[in-house]
Amino acid sequence: MNLRVNLTKRISTPDGFRYYPVVMSGNGRVKPGAVIVNGEEAKHSEGAYYIEWYEGTKRKRKSVGTDPANALARKLRKETELKAASQGITVDSETAAADPGRSLAASIASFLEETKLTKKPKTYAAYFKTLTYFQESCKKTYLEEIDRKDMLQFAAFLREKGLSPRSCWNKFNVTLLFLKAQGIRGIVNKNDWPKFVEEEPEIYEKEDLEKLFAACTPDERLLFQFYQQTGMREQEVIYTTWPDVNFARHTVTVRWKPQYKWTPKNFKEREVPIPKNLSDELKVAKVKAEKKCPLVFHTSGCLPKFDALHILKAVAKRAGLDEEIFYLHKFRATFATWSLWAGVDLRTVQQWLGHSDMDSTLRYLKPSRSQETRDKVNTIFA
Repeated sequence: MNLRVNLTKRISTPDGFRYYPVVMSGNGRVKPGAVIVNGEEAKHSEGAYYIEWYEGTKRKRKSVGTDPANALARKLRKETELKAASQGITVDSETAAADPGRSLAASIASFLEETKLTKKPKTYAAYFKTLTYFQESCKKTYLEEIDRKDMLQFAAFLREKGLSPRSCWNKFNVTLLFLKAQGIRGIVNKNDWPKFVEEEPEIYEKEDLEKLFAACTPDERLLFQFYQQTGMREQEVIYTTWPDVNFARHTVTVRWKPQYKWTPKNFKEREVPIPKNLSDELKVAKVKAEKKCPLVFHTSGCLPKFDALHILKAVAKRAGLDEEIFYLHKFRATFATWSLWAGVDLRTVQQWLGHSDMDSTLRYLKPSRSQETRDKVNTIFA
């Protein structure tokens, strides 16, 4: 008796619908949307999965849906049925026909595979860590078994790990996103979410920046002034190239960099104005730059420069400042807050920062601490 069960996918071809073998990943899971066509891997997101087996000389074929993890589970179950039958064990037909349920572990593996294909490495790493934690916390085997109590236990598990309230909220949110992608919704209430206090973004004081820049070498000063005066994210600065800088218009554009396999956040390009003095300094730096290296800030081997935070801490220490309060994102917060204090409208600052929603920009609209404001307070209560 042939006990082999094949897993295929029915896809559209120029000759009509055809069945092709699925692609298995290194961890033994079905690679989502991938099939073998003429000996080569091909991407086909359309179509449903089918299991195939033989009863004597007659081939049987059955649809097992569009979810790769569930399709694999159905294949394994059918093999178990055939093996049981070969040993003379009677399998209840009603039980055999029932959907065995979707394995939590297999669904997570499938979800992470898709995440790896569609998200940035940093996002994938965060999702991987979160769902690893969820598997540690949740003892259920199948997705359909997960309920509100499992999510409450997960929130408690994260707190016991010593994570910050904001990290607990983020990981709780990612897990619900995973469950939603599997069609599981509405298992938690509004008050079940971990609580956290929204901290006010910190910005640099002008006096601290003056001391910091005074302790910089020319190259260090240009790097950190670029962070401060563009408000760009760390990786946006890392992958800025000379063609991105428009010296005539005094702007820098955040663009897709296929040569570095890097894309802007939310896959959105944007243009940011830069002060004329920064533009002039960049122009001088370009003249001195290596002609064959397109990166504005790079290593001696023309590789992306990833040690800006380490350099910042070293300069702060050199300047006699508290290095603990110096970090790269604080330049972005300073840029946003100073722009709003200067009267630039929220919509414009939102576009400069590359925020997808206004609420993210509103966080930087904080009370002014300028001497002019202090003088007004003194006048009010004189």
